[in-house]
Amino acid sequence: MARLPRLGPAGIPQHVIQRGNNRQACFCSEQDMIAYTGWLKQYAKEFNIQVHAWVLMTNHVHLLVTPESEQGVSKLMQALGRIYVRYFNREYRRSGTLWEGRYKSCLVQSENYLLQCYRYIELNPVRAGMVSDPGEYFWSSYGCNGLGRASSLLTPHMQYLALGVSPALRQERYRALFRHALDAPALDKIRGALNRGLALGSGRFKAQVEKQFARRVTEMPLGRPRMIFL
Repeated sequence: MARLPRLGPAGIPQHVIQRGNNRQACFCSEQDMIAYTGWLKQYAKEFNIQVHAWVLMTNHVHLLVTPESEQGVSKLMQALGRIYVRYFNREYRRSGTLWEGRYKSCLVQSENYLLQCYRYIELNPVRAGMVSDPGEYFWSSYGCNGLGRASSLLTPHMQYLALGVSPALRQERYRALFRHALDAPALDKIRGALNRGLALGSGRFKAQVEKQFARRVTEMPLGRPRMIFL
């Protein structure tokens, strides 16, 4: 049976993860990361995608994006994945697949949840034990969002802009969000929505998405359905 196309409405942020096949490395050098981010910028512009946050890890990538057109994220990830695999195979004299199947993604409610995804993404190197502070890791958007590093790849989301009236104030308040790590329930909620292709948000947000697009974005109840006796 053919798989349903991904739910990719315009104007709703998406948290995206792409993993290396069998957890193998998909970035072996800084040159690889330079190549990937260059094509990410190119295709984000081509397919009208706003990129709010990212992190490039050794064997996976996280992105927080908002498409301006339907299915824009799918087009972005397909084009980006193909050109990067060709580059990687040529560079390392290999053949075959690089990515672990299709990328995973979830819709994100802007209110209350979007900045959690910012933090989840940019704290990846800290959780992995690679650095003690997210500002120490170059290949993430924290340097832009938290420290003011310029990047033509970045488009700030309105929730980020609402942190303050000036760039300096926004960056200060943004850094304050990182004084504490995300707690276990927040991590589980983000990972669950991402890995199952659900929506991350309030019950009302999920109900609105399901009604508008006729697609389930909430988890099915556990256990067998109850028998109803008439």
